[in-house]
Amino acid sequence: MELTVIAVDIAKKVFQLHWVEPDTGVIERLKLKRAQMLPWLANREPSLVIMEACGGAHEWARQLQALGHTVRLIAPKTVRPFVQRNKTDAADAQGIWTAGQQPGAKFVAVKNEAQQVVLSLHRLRGQLMKMRIMQTNELRGLLYEFGIVLPEGHCALLKELPAAMLEAQIRLPAMLIDSLREQIRRIDGLEADIGLIERRLSQQLRDTPACKTIAQIPGVGLLTATAIVASMGSPTAFKDAREFAAWIGLVPRQTGTGGRVRQLGISKRGDAYLRTLLMHGARAVVRFDRATKWPWLCELLKRRPYSVAVAGVANKLARTIWAVLAKGQEWRPQAWQAA
Repeated sequence: MELTVIAVDIAKKVFQLHWVEPDTGVIERLKLKRAQMLPWLANREPSLVIMEACGGAHEWARQLQALGHTVRLIAPKTVRPFVQRNKTDAADAQGIWTAGQQPGAKFVAVKNEAQQVVLSLHRLRGQLMKMRIMQTNELRGLLYEFGIVLPEGHCALLKELPAAMLEAQIRLPAMLIDSLREQIRRIDGLEADIGLIERRLSQQLRDTPACKTIAQIPGVGLLTATAIVASMGSPTAFKDAREFAAWIGLVPRQTGTGGRVRQLGISKRGDAYLRTLLMHGARAVVRFDRATKWPWLCELLKRRPYSVAVAGVANKLARTIWAVLAKGQEWRPQAWQAA
């Protein structure tokens, strides 16, 4: 039996639905308030519900799956070409309905609650990191106005800060010194909050077998392991390792005509946070492990520029992570030796 396809444009208060009755072919549109959404769908026979993968979509997907519906989440950029004329809730719902039934349409895997919790910790840590950078830059800039130069980098700044404050205490008025000390206390508080979140992520790493498995791969640490396992949903959502690497934006862009295709730089599509983590991990592998463990990496650096080699290693990391998770195997160093 073919399921009725119901497209839902979700929002904070008002939801717009669009579907076609299979028996009559009549196009139906319905506007529901938030409190009416679940009761209305609970009284419908199991259907295929399509929504944009936006804020709150994964929670709605889990609730609708509990009611017996099949739920698919689609990327908003995939829907945009099918929204005709004016952008309204009804037009968005119709665009979602049309985009979700295109041949070869790609869908986003529904994340469970535990995965979203881990991603929330990563977002909170990222926000605290930005705040710490702003606070330390402000402290560095203020002291620079009085001829006291602090080094770049958080760790280097904290190392030189006590001596700099002693020098400032001799030369500057007390009210400024008190304000600078308050700034330092704010930085210390942010540092403590970041450390607390990282300890929670460490606990998640120890409790999750998938995270522990991929953490054995060179260049994959605490942040990368927990973020990738939480972000990818299920490894089976990707047909192969290249599709997973493309989802992160680590494969070359292509342009061509007349049968001739040119390879350009990496596409940089998809999750920028995961791509950043993998690039940092790849840079660590290239810098510290190339001569001792991976002879193929030395040969790659002879043929390609440093940054290109780093991007290639990041692509290899993404493919290796997918293979380990999708096949349920341990990481095998000998596979990298023969690369």
